[in-house]
Amino acid sequence: MARAGLTTQRLVRAGAELADEVGFDQVTVSALARRFDVKVASLYSHLRNSQDLKTRIALLALEEMADRAADALAGRSGKDALAAFANVCRDYARAHPGRYAAARHPLDDATAAGSAGVRIAQLNRAVLRGYDLAEPDQTHAVRLLGSVFHGYVSLETAGGFAHSVPDSEETWVRILDALDSLLRNWPARP
Repeated sequence: MARAGLTTQRLVRAGAELADEVGFDQVTVSALARRFDVKVASLYSHLRNSQDLKTRIALLALEEMADRAADALAGRSGKDALAAFANVCRDYARAHPGRYAAARHPLDDATAAGSAGVRIAQLNRAVLRGYDLAEPDQTHAVRLLGSVFHGYVSLETAGGFAHSVPDSEETWVRILDALDSLLRNWPARP
């Protein structure tokens, strides 16, 4: 019998909060059971195991990011859309470091295909429509943006830019300027 008040959704949300507090790698069914002061076995009617919990947190994170990106991109194009999309990634990582890490959790093909990760990819490509890139250059640009955003955010949230000038915010703005310029002047294929 499942403990009253515990639902899969409530457990996943609590797991996401736990990930933000202690890190995504530290999230387990056992840690979640301690949070609710219940026995681990009482959670198995809602979750199969820690991998299932992590997958569900990843899906929640992707959904949250996709919703924020869709809202931020509405009515924008070109550099405005690029900056809005980039800022969603950065702001989400800063506000929810564990969930941001969860969004990079490997998913099986079927789960990934049904996730909001597909929407995020579509929104990323919508940003690039303002730059008139054809395939395969559009895919190269998607990979470039993902690498730059994730790389910068990962270094920044780890404190990599905390002790130097100019301020990280200034660098972020310059990076977005540089990306906009690169996307407007994408190199021709040889």
